[in-house]
Amino acid sequence: MWLLQLTWVLAMLGITAGSSPSPGPAAPPPDKASIFADLSLAELHAVRTFLLSRPELGLSASRGEPLAKNTLFLVELLPPKKRLALRYLDQGGPRPRRQARAVIFFGGQAEPNVTEFIVGPLPQPDSYRPLRFKGGRTIPFASRPITQLEYELLHRTLLVALEPLQPLLRDATGFGYHNGSWGSLTFSDAAPRGLAPGERRSWLVLQRFVEGFFLHPVGLEVLVDHRDTDPQHWAVQQLWYNGQYFSSPRELAERYERGTLALVRLPELPSHQLFSSYEPRGRFATGTPTDVHGAKVCEPQGRRYRLRGNQLEYGGWSLAFRLRSSAGLQLFDLRFNGERLAYEVSVQEAIAFYGGHTPAAMQTKYMDAGWGMGSVTYELARGIDCPEAATYLDAHHLYDADGPVRFSSAICVFELPTGVPLRRHFDSDFQGGFHFYAGLEGQALVLRTTSTVYNYDYIWDFLFYPNGVMEAKVHATGFIHATFYTPQGRRYGSRVHSHVLGNLHTHLVHYKVDLDIAGTGNSFETMDVRFENISNPWSPGARPQQGWEMGPVPPPAPTHGGLRPAPGDGPDPAAVPRRYHLAVTRHHENERSSSSIYTQNDPWEPLVSFEGFIRDNETIEDQDLVAWVTVGFLHVPHAEDIPNTATPGNAVGFFLRPFNFFDEDPSVASRSPVIVRPLDPPTFSRLQIQRWTPASPGPCVAPGPFTYNGTYWHE
Repeated sequence: MWLLQLTWVLAMLGITAGSSPSPGPAAPPPDKASIFADLSLAELHAVRTFLLSRPELGLSASRGEPLAKNTLFLVELLPPKKRLALRYLDQGGPRPRRQARAVIFFGGQAEPNVTEFIVGPLPQPDSYRPLRFKGGRTIPFASRPITQLEYELLHRTLLVALEPLQPLLRDATGFGYHNGSWGSLTFSDAAPRGLAPGERRSWLVLQRFVEGFFLHPVGLEVLVDHRDTDPQHWAVQQLWYNGQYFSSPRELAERYERGTLALVRLPELPSHQLFSSYEPRGRFATGTPTDVHGAKVCEPQGRRYRLRGNQLEYGGWSLAFRLRSSAGLQLFDLRFNGERLAYEVSVQEAIAFYGGHTPAAMQTKYMDAGWGMGSVTYELARGIDCPEAATYLDAHHLYDADGPVRFSSAICVFELPTGVPLRRHFDSDFQGGFHFYAGLEGQALVLRTTSTVYNYDYIWDFLFYPNGVMEAKVHATGFIHATFYTPQGRRYGSRVHSHVLGNLHTHLVHYKVDLDIAGTGNSFETMDVRFENISNPWSPGARPQQGWEMGPVPPPAPTHGGLRPAPGDGPDPAAVPRRYHLAVTRHHENERSSSSIYTQNDPWEPLVSFEGFIRDNETIEDQDLVAWVTVGFLHVPHAEDIPNTATPGNAVGFFLRPFNFFDEDPSVASRSPVIVRPLDPPTFSRLQIQRWTPASPGPCVAPGPFTYNGTYWHE
């Protein structure tokens, strides 16, 4: 059995094998793991070149006007079907054809739409066909993710629309809305973009464009209808300023000119040590040094993991991984000592639902797959985002770009000292001495990337421990999503600075866990633990309360629990898997993901409705099962979120733990323990120290000075 334990819920749930585990084969060679590898730079170029050569598609460059054109938005690997992959990995079957998923925006036709295609075979594609969705659904054009071109056109729309408000803006903020450079005003947008299917109306929050501009709202929010493919037909529908609504920029400007507007003049910003910046300010009371380097992670005797292509090995662990542009890290063929435990473990969606008094705040329900959550994997800083000694890997994304873009050092791999022993025991003789001491140093292998989805930075980790435990974890950091402070807003958050309200919100993260314990035929059960009263067999008449009684509780099908939404709380909750801590379903090839890049802008009639996964009343006994896991936390912003939300206390995740799967703790295979035995008790003047590693780890020397590039370019 394998336990799935949520770190924010006291729950243990088991996936049981249909048969007993057998000593599996060794980890598959790296060439087999490559069936799950992301598309190479050459493959991305090949797919794009092939599709642009097809005259019937009529594709144009993504960047540059007009908006009403056909463009290639996304290209990424389309993983092989599970049955074909397992036939290849386990039975010597043929290697699955390597194919790409391509997303095309058909905006240059009478009835615009979005279509996804399967393109292959790679590396030299020569055919394409539409990708079919469950229920034969089509993709409305209004549900597409927003592009850089659309943002540029929104900026131009605001330039014209806000011209009557330039005197007001300069008087209130000291800034004007002009070219979007530092020292002017900029905007952030809220989503979903409207209140019903087919709409594309966005509330734009104006901010002073300085470092940490997310914390500098100026009190003006603008609703723009930008559904039409011709920006000439876009229009400002409403404005909100300092608690009041206005039907047009002219109405707001006239109120200002008459002197009847409740104008808020923001203080001039300092030239340095801005409250939203990372510049040091203040002093710690103890005076202990912070101007020297702190503790570091190092590998004094070399790496203890092996990385070959996209295959990673560490102790008993082996796995394949990829970083998909649409949603982030995805693990395949996860094994321990050659025995497959999971076919897939992957990030599916990250959601943040907000409350607020301003229209943008009350509208904000972010679903980050719709913002290219896996494509915003910017450079990891050595020694900060990951240890200097880590292995750093580049990623290539073709997402809203006219060709592949290389993101340097987007992934890192490193062995982490946990700071706590994996196991230890001191065996006292209770007379001032001991019989033995034994301990095993605590370490884990970490696979990490980040997603900077505008204001928020998510740090995505998978950790692999020597005792067969895997942990999935995400830390939330970055800037809070803030709005302009009004007294009415205090119901929905905290005043974190003079004119800034940190809005109350809930973070929810969804994972797919396709467990294959000793094969694909698995069942699901929960374990119930309770007190019981028994008769005492060695003291008649006494009825002690037994510590615990444990037994399985068979679940109904389908299985789910927790996270019930309040009725009438906005978009259809079936659109996203936020209702359940855990749902268990049967594996289906047309249920690859629990969300999609289109859910953000059409949560009312979503292309992928997770609720449909669990409403088909299928049996889940001795079947190929998938566990869908939701973890999250409520974030009540506070002054200490300035300048950024800190990672401690803002991390959630889950564990996969063996439960009577092995004969003993598999970490006994590690050669890293230390055993100390006294040779001459009770004097204890001579000790036997037994270890299987060198007596000293040697010097721990960091490499040269810190460097950082931070660029990402077409290749």
